[in-house]
Formats: sequence, C-alpha cells, structure tokens
Amino acid sequence: MTARRPSRETIREAAERLFPERGYAATSVRDIASEAGVDAALVIRHFGSKESLFLQVMHLDEQEQPLLDGPIETLGERFIDFVLTADDRVRGVFLALLRASDAEGVGPRLREAHDEYFVRPLLTRLDGPDAELRARLAASLVGGLLYSLWVVGDDALAAANPHTLVTRYGALLQELVTPTR
Repeated sequence: MTARRPSRETIREAAERLFPERGYAATSVRDIASEAGVDAALVIRHFGSKESLFLQVMHLDEQEQPLLDGPIETLGERFIDFVLTADDRVRGVFLALLRASDAEGVGPRLREAHDEYFVRPLLTRLDGPDAELRARLAASLVGGLLYSLWVVGDDALAAANPHTLVTRYGALLQELVTPTR
C-alpha cells in the first residue's frame, strides 16, 4: 500500500489554518510545511513564495460575499447582518489581511482585493455620477464596523442588540447605496 503524496490542497489547507491563527509574520513556510506534512521546498515549488501562498488563500469566495444578491433597496441591513453573523473563516481572513497589510507585496494586493471583492461588485449595482465615491464610502463604513468589532474589540458595541446594530448601521450603509437626495 502506497502512502498518498501530499497535494497542493494539503498545503493550502495548512496555510488557511495557520495564517488566521498566527498571522502572516509569525507563520513561516516551514510552519506551513510541517502542518501539511511536507518539505518546505514543496511549498515553494507549488506556490512560489509565502506571500503568494498567503494571497491565494486569504480571500473570500463569491458565495461568502452577498453584495450581488438580493434587491439593492435592502442591501444595507442584509450586508450588516452578514457581517455580524460572519463565520470564523470570514473573520479570520479579514484579520489576517489587516495584520499583514504592512508586509512587502501584501499591501498593494490588499488594496486590489478591497476593490475586487467590495468596491467593484457594489459599484456594478449603483447608479449616478458619484457611484464610485459612494461604493468607496460604503466600503469604509463597513471596514470601520469590522475594525471596531474584530480589531479593537469594542465590548459595548459587541454587546449591543444585534437587531439594533443591523437596523441602525444598515440604514447608514443604505443611505450610501441608495441616497435619498
């Protein structure tokens, strides 16, 4: 009986566990290789570099991103509800990207991901001459909520009634998405 050779997917899975847990700087290629049960050279052969592996695994899939679903008139509350009920993977990706934003090569890719996964999908749904500005303001608004909850750990905000947060913060987001003026 032959042992199964570790695959590229095994390495990806190890990186998906370690980067959110330890952060980019504290996770070495050797750590990932050890977790995957492979030699560090195999990690580099498959992914080229730690940075490349990080950028490939620390992103959200489209199904984890509800900006394109449902009516635009209710996007504000739906998106804030999504943020407040996000699973550990969504939170882990956000925090891993934020923590790695000062690493060489990651910062520019983080800005690209910001545009690719939030600004552009929202922009495709907005009308008006200031649509791009509103999409960027919406991204900043949501980023502020995530920062307060997941980075700063604002206990009072985290303890607030979720329905109240969805209603109030959702209304702020909705105003940017479908302004009344």
